This record gives sequence, structure tokens and C-alpha cells, in this order.
Amino acid sequence: MSYRIDDALLETLNLRRSGDKPEDYEILIPERCNIARNTVERHAREHPENTALIFEREDLSIRTWTFAKLERDASRLAHGLKELGIERGDRVALHTGMRPETGIAHMALHKLGAVAVTLSQLYGPDTLAHILNHAEAKAVITQSDAWARFRDRVDEFATLEHIIVVDGAVGGELDFSALTVNGPASLPAVDTASDEMALLMYTSGSTGLPKGIMHGHRILEAYVPSLSMVFDLDRDDPNSVFWSPADWAWVGGLLDLLLIAWRFGRAVVTSEHRFEAEWAFEFMERQGVTHSFLTPTALKRLAQVPNPRTRWPNLKLRVVCTGGEALPGAVLDWAENELGIVCNEFYGLTEVNHLIGNCRALYPPQAGSMGMAFPGHATTIVDADGNPLPDGEEGEVVAGGDDATRFLGYWKDPERSEELRFGPWLRTGDMAVRTSGGYFWYRGRTDDLIKSAGYRIGPAEVEDCLVRHDAVAEAAVVASPDLERGSIVKAFVRLAEGSKASDQLTAELQVHVKTNLAAYKYPREIEYVDSFELTSSGKISRKKLREAEIERKGGR
Repeated sequence: MSYRIDDALLETLNLRRSGDKPEDYEILIPERCNIARNTVERHAREHPENTALIFEREDLSIRTWTFAKLERDASRLAHGLKELGIERGDRVALHTGMRPETGIAHMALHKLGAVAVTLSQLYGPDTLAHILNHAEAKAVITQSDAWARFRDRVDEFATLEHIIVVDGAVGGELDFSALTVNGPASLPAVDTASDEMALLMYTSGSTGLPKGIMHGHRILEAYVPSLSMVFDLDRDDPNSVFWSPADWAWVGGLLDLLLIAWRFGRAVVTSEHRFEAEWAFEFMERQGVTHSFLTPTALKRLAQVPNPRTRWPNLKLRVVCTGGEALPGAVLDWAENELGIVCNEFYGLTEVNHLIGNCRALYPPQAGSMGMAFPGHATTIVDADGNPLPDGEEGEVVAGGDDATRFLGYWKDPERSEELRFGPWLRTGDMAVRTSGGYFWYRGRTDDLIKSAGYRIGPAEVEDCLVRHDAVAEAAVVASPDLERGSIVKAFVRLAEGSKASDQLTAELQVHVKTNLAAYKYPREIEYVDSFELTSSGKISRKKLREAEIERKGGR
């Protein structure tokens, strides 16, 4: 297993090489770096008039930012936040969706050395309250429509001092645009260490509430080699336009698209329109999108549209990277042969990312495979004792303990951070096989975490939400195989005395989870049971339920 990266590319890709195996490459991370300085500040200085951001409104009108204008708005916002008392290390939550204000706020916070806490607008009040309080957020930057359902619960957000609102501040809230009126046109970023915290991103695990994942300023530099590869080493065209429908609150939309495009000095286009396959083709043609990050679920939906190149003859799309769940071989075949693009899959976790993937420019993807280990990553397969396994044997995927993309740890939870360590390795919880050619093949999870349409969903938080409904006595939640989403959330429910199963109750329970947790976490299937099989320790056996689901759906 080997590939060779041309000497001329090594510096561009932040790499040093001692051999041709993935582990023979080293990702070079400077001791001091800052996300704002390495992206918008740099290009505002070197290419001030190049387009950085395009926002398409629902009426198809657009707003455009050059790097110089983006630097000005971010600097003025940083000045305004500083005037409010936001200091280095303070956590500020971003709840503005896929709007320009999200990108501007990220740059402003990084300039100050503050920490951006990413919040999806899909979150319900329980999840949002948990994150704001757990992160001890000093301020939140939000959007009026998205914040409306939380205004009567503000007293629950104990540490919030400022609520900054786009498009309609009320009461004691602050207007976002008012904070960008004054201040310098360029405010240089503070000098931050590469391991100084820049991002706090919450993600579900197999147990408990969502956990805060801390990433330092180095994270974007650590992503440069692998994201250059999944975009097929095609990153230097000044006319490139990057787009993804993936939420900027998560690593796929934020780091794998928005921030890396700005690191490369390329334009990003965005819209608040909900993803629909035909709309996506129209949007990409209209905006000249050349590069995209799309989940396998999004690609599956695009593949259902016949004759896309005939219907949208001016489509400029040429490279798509994909991850978050396994990509079916038939979808890869459609993307490359019918849509006529390069499609590179990659694999990793928010905690330690870009471990495995493809780069057609260096080696051909194999349908159904996760790809090869990326350069600078000592990714391998180990047995239950942490011993590396020979090719062809199934085991757990692990990363090197010093992997450049590793997180700083879980916020306020050092013990759980240590649980990921497995001798010299970092655990992923994913099972796979590596063949003699160096390609990895996904086999499943070692725990109960549910991966659905690119989302990570913890069964425990859904169970906890369900049992808070008066009709539910007990609940168990598992992944159920699904052709479109990879897996869906399925709930097994034992009803409280006096409650009866019905389609109406099923719908009510689904809305209950959507409303209180998040729309993407609700159980798409609910099965009512009289009792549960318990483990020897007296817990509900999710494993047995999950295995039964796999058998019921024919082993998919």
C-alpha cells in the first residue's frame, strides 16, 4: 500500500515525507496559528477584490462579499463584541444558520481569541438549553425567526449576558448590524497558540447528552492535506465556487467546506433554501458551483433525478467530496459516469477526522470502499486488545494517539476524553477490514451510536425525551437499516398503564422528540412492546433489538 505525492505539492499540502506509506508523511502544524489570520485576513491582504462569499436570498437576489469587505465586517463585529466585554477564551454561541453572519461571526470571534460554540437551528429547547448552559456561553448570536421559540425560556440560559439578533432584535436584545457600524476596517487577530481553543462543537455519543468537542486553531491546518485530496488536488482555480447544503453548525459544513474554502482563498455560495434535488441542480447551475461537500444521502437524492447534464447544460460542478455515512457503489458509479464528476469519499469523527478517504488524482476509488489512509495518519485496524491486525481481518478502526486532527478533549469531561485512548491509539468505535491493496471496508459500529443521513444521534437522549412523555413507561432506541439514510432511528416503547398504542400516539411521540430535541433525532419508526429483554446487569439490551432489526430487514 503506497502512493506518492509530488515533491512540488508537499509544501502546499502542509506535509513532510520520509517514505511513501501514509504514516511516513507528517502534517506540519505551526506552534502559533489563528483561523481568522490564516483565512480571510490573509486573502484580504493578498487578493482583496476576490469574491469570498455569495448569499442567494429566496427571491434569487444576491449579496456578495469580497475578502476585503468580509475582513471589514468581521473586524467591526470583533470591535463591537469587544466593546460588549467579550474577551479571549469567552464562549459565544452562533445560531444564525447558513447565513453570511455565521461566517462573519466566526472570523470576528477568532480575531478576539474567543471560542465559537456552534448551534444548529434544528435544535429544540432542551438541546439548546443544555449546550448554552454546559458551554457557559456569555453571548449568543442568533436570527429573529430562529430565536422566536426560545424567547420565553431565556431565564433558563443562566450565563447569557448578551443576545445579538439578525433581522429583528426585540426588548433588551442587541441588533447585529449595529455592532458592525463602527471600528477599524481591519483588526488583526490576536496571536494564538495552535492548541488554543477556537471551536466548541457539540455532538451526540452512544450515552448521555451531547458532548462538547474542543478544537484548537490548528484544526484547519491539519485538514489541509486531506481536504486538498478529497477535492482532488483541484483547489487553485480562482474561478472555483464552493457550496454545501450541510449545516455550518457541524464539521462537514463548517470545516470541510466554508473555512477550508476560505483557507484556499476561494468563493463560497450559500442559501437558506431547504435541500431538494431539483432545486440543488438549479442552484448549482445558477451560481456556477464547481466544488461541493454532499452527504451520501444528498447524493442518493440527486441520483434520482434523470438526465441532469441534459436538463442543466451549464452545470459547472466537477468535484464532490462526501462523508458521514457509507457511500453505496451504485451512487459512486452514477456520480462519475452519469453526472460526470470526480466523487471522493472520506471518513473520520469530529474528535479525530480525515483518517481514510479517496483522491482520484492519486489513486482510484473502489466502489463501496472507504478509501486508503490519508497521508500523515497512522490509521489501522486493531483487535479487542489493541493489537494491529493483518490485512483481511475485521477489527476496530483506530487513529494514532498524536494524530494531527485530534481534538483537545471533551469540554469539562477529561475522564471521557481519556476513554477514547486505547494504548497508543484513539478509538473510533467503527469496525472495518483493510485489504492488501490498502483500502478499508466499513463493517459497522462497536456501540449503540446511530448514524443517519450524516447525523450522529445518541440513543440515550432520545430515550430520555420519550420517557418524559406521560404515555411512555420505558423506551429503547436503536439504529434500523435504511436504504436511503443508511440507518434510521427506531424506538421500542412500553406504554404506561392506561395508555394505548395508536397511529395518533405515534405521531404525538414523534412531534414530542422533534420539538424538544431536534427534527433529525425523531424516531421514524415506533414499535410498541409489552416488555424488554434485559442484560445481566438489568439494562435493556439494545444490542438484541438492533440485531433483530438487521435480521428483519434482510441484513442491510
